[in-house]
Amino acid sequence: MSATANPSTESASENISKEDRLKEYLVDKAQDGELYFKSKFIADEVGLSPKEIGALMVKLRESATEITVEKWSYTSATTWRIEPNHA
Repeated sequence: MSATANPSTESASENISKEDRLKEYLVDKAQDGELYFKSKFIADEVGLSPKEIGALMVKLRESATEITVEKWSYTSATTWRIEPNHA
């Protein structure tokens, strides 16, 4: 069936999960040290809404091994602190 052929060809480049997309972005941005950000300021760069980013940050706090995720402060929106984990 042709319907199964199309998704497999697109999955390699476009079907990365939202969580993985955000994690890759944060790992890249935190390569040189700490990163502080508010979801609303990176939403366009990541292609997610600030609300989606906030929900995913909670998941990444538990699952990401490449970075340390910390809820840093709240002033009109949550500020997140990201630190790379070096082996």
